[in-house]
Amino acid sequence: MQPEFFEINGWAVAEGEGFDAQDYSGAVKEVMLGETVRRELFGEESGIGQTVRLGRVPFVVVGTLEPKGQGGFGQDQDDVMMVPMETGRRRLLGSMGLPPSAVMQVALTVADANDLGYVQGEVEALLRQRHRIGPGDEDDFSVRNISEIVATRTATTRLMSLLLGAVATISLVVGGIGIMNIMLVPVTERIREIGLRMAVGAGPSDVRRQFLAEAMLLSLIGGALGIVIGIVGALLVGKFGQLPVALNGQVIGMAAGFSIATGLFFGYYPARKASQLDPIEALRQQ
Repeated sequence: MQPEFFEINGWAVAEGEGFDAQDYSGAVKEVMLGETVRRELFGEESGIGQTVRLGRVPFVVVGTLEPKGQGGFGQDQDDVMMVPMETGRRRLLGSMGLPPSAVMQVALTVADANDLGYVQGEVEALLRQRHRIGPGDEDDFSVRNISEIVATRTATTRLMSLLLGAVATISLVVGGIGIMNIMLVPVTERIREIGLRMAVGAGPSDVRRQFLAEAMLLSLIGGALGIVIGIVGALLVGKFGQLPVALNGQVIGMAAGFSIATGLFFGYYPARKASQLDPIEALRQQ
């Protein structure tokens, strides 16, 4: 790696001094550790000043890197060890069967995102020239554009959102139908009660509001139970799994709102049916 590598890839030094200018020009046996490597090797200690062995070569730890967490494709970005490029060429690449002048990966950055396509084309043309690849021959290298990666991730996220939305919609419809059926049973069993309320002065709107309130309360209780189960499940995944979990109050509030709206929508038909009962006919029911 070169000095610009840290800035281009967004790495920051957590502890230690890192590499200086002379380290990049020589073949010093110094290494910087990612958070995962540091934790696995030294636990709670920083490890700075300790010696680790890469292959058969001992290296002194001169710094640690700020954690970056999981990458976009699920990889652990902190599971890394970094040495200056000349050090890697002279002391490590030979043991891997690679020529001393080999470079396995190059990272570039641009000032303007609109220039990504142009820069990618220029890099591909330069590499084809350096590798002596003739016209029509396949490349022996690959160039990845961050905009293409972002587009792929966006498309995947959109597809997952649509699938989750479809599942949530089906769940709401099934739950709403269940609420409607549950509310239809009280209408049948409480006909005399409804008739008595109307006989003493309650209007159709009063009966309708009563049954709508009951439907809303029923759906709200179910929604609250679902929210509690979801929060507990998310916290358990965050505690025992490797995925980071973040609870969003707005999302929880939106879930509660959808629960209430489902109760009101599917509870309207039973409420309307109850409000349209004839008081005299209702009081005759046994």
